[in-house]
Amino acid sequence: MKKYSINKGIGTTVEFKGLKAQYLFYFAAGLLADLILVMVLYMAGVNNLICLSLGIGSSGYLVYKVFSLNKKYGQYGLMKLQAKKYFPRYIISRKNLRGCLSNNFKLSSYEKYS
Repeated sequence: MKKYSINKGIGTTVEFKGLKAQYLFYFAAGLLADLILVMVLYMAGVNNLICLSLGIGSSGYLVYKVFSLNKKYGQYGLMKLQAKKYFPRYIISRKNLRGCLSNNFKLSSYEKYS
């Protein structure tokens, strides 16, 4: 009878060569976009040396940038940074002090009877 090993990686994030979570997707999508760009330029008749240098340069920059973002922000840091833009820095209340006190007093007097 065969013995199968138990998969102990259930619930953990996907990791490949140190890239975790969304950075792996950014890396794959960037390389695919780079490949398509080089193919389109080659079919358009651009010089081979220019296509090759542009492809190597852009893919090198992509590798550098994705790995540096992965190291700097970690698994969830970049999503937290993007979400931080949507939170207000401060909340403005345009009620005067008398309006705030009267509303709070009315609420507390009604809470006695409920």
